[in-house]
Amino acid sequence: MAAIEGRISATIEGRIPAAVEGRIPEELTARYYALCTVGGMLSAGTTHLVTTPLDVLKVNMQVHPIKYHSISSCFTTLLREQGPSVLWKGWTGKFFGYGAQGGCRFGLYEYFKGVYSNVLVDQHRSLVFFLSSASAEVFANLALCPFEAVKVRVQAQPSFAKGMLDGFPKVYASEGARGFYRGLAPLLGRNIPFSIVMFSTFEHSVDFLYRNVVKRKKEECSKAQQLGVTCLAGYTAGSVGSFISNPADNIVASLYNKKADSLMLAIRKIGLANLFTRSLPIRMLLVGPSITMQWFFYDTIKVLGGLPTSGEVTADLGDGTG
Repeated sequence: MAAIEGRISATIEGRIPAAVEGRIPEELTARYYALCTVGGMLSAGTTHLVTTPLDVLKVNMQVHPIKYHSISSCFTTLLREQGPSVLWKGWTGKFFGYGAQGGCRFGLYEYFKGVYSNVLVDQHRSLVFFLSSASAEVFANLALCPFEAVKVRVQAQPSFAKGMLDGFPKVYASEGARGFYRGLAPLLGRNIPFSIVMFSTFEHSVDFLYRNVVKRKKEECSKAQQLGVTCLAGYTAGSVGSFISNPADNIVASLYNKKADSLMLAIRKIGLANLFTRSLPIRMLLVGPSITMQWFFYDTIKVLGGLPTSGEVTADLGDGTG
């Protein structure tokens, strides 16, 4: 038995790049993936719930750009017309929808990263990060899409529904099951690039911080220091990802609120410049801290479960390759 375990261990070590730390055998177990999935669900669901007021402002500025030409005008007008409760419209969709997305995004990213690491042994790590995040995000968006379809309408159409419970039946009655996936293509167009940029930026930021700022191996740092690195890398990843995915985010809001009937029509109506600039400041204000807190909660849950924090670090801190 000992000989068999030794051969298995040698096989695992041989198939995982030796230059990468933190890839312990436990990462290959169902417990590891389950904990990552639960951590992703709780971290994403909680942080998106907290940022619901900012999301309400963002969606209304995207759907009604003439009426709400600035963050302050949107805030004051919504409060005057609909009262303080308007800022929490769609909170159930945020919590459950993005919780489902977060579970798939983080859990499946870890799973696919292990799969692609074994298949693409000699490839640059960025390729593994790209493929893993893109693969995971497809499933994550299939889980999110029905919640997003209802949430956006609840937030931008005061007379549509009060929340998820009455919103889901209304969408189904008017458009059938297809209505829940009306914006799937632009949602994938928004979130797959975001996820690719977010995860790869996070991974490389963690590696950069340990090698050039901390200048110590991850296991030599305290858990508090490791979580500090997680927060810095998470904010960087969220800020970069929000700019890349902003055009598709505007298209999603337009399609779900029937401001346009097709992808190309939505692009023409919004305008190429506005795709990148409309609601960008508030989106960066929303996404940057949100992704930071997601990574912090996610890694905290992993640490409490006895697992290492996220992000790969090259074994040789003096080696600039990744």
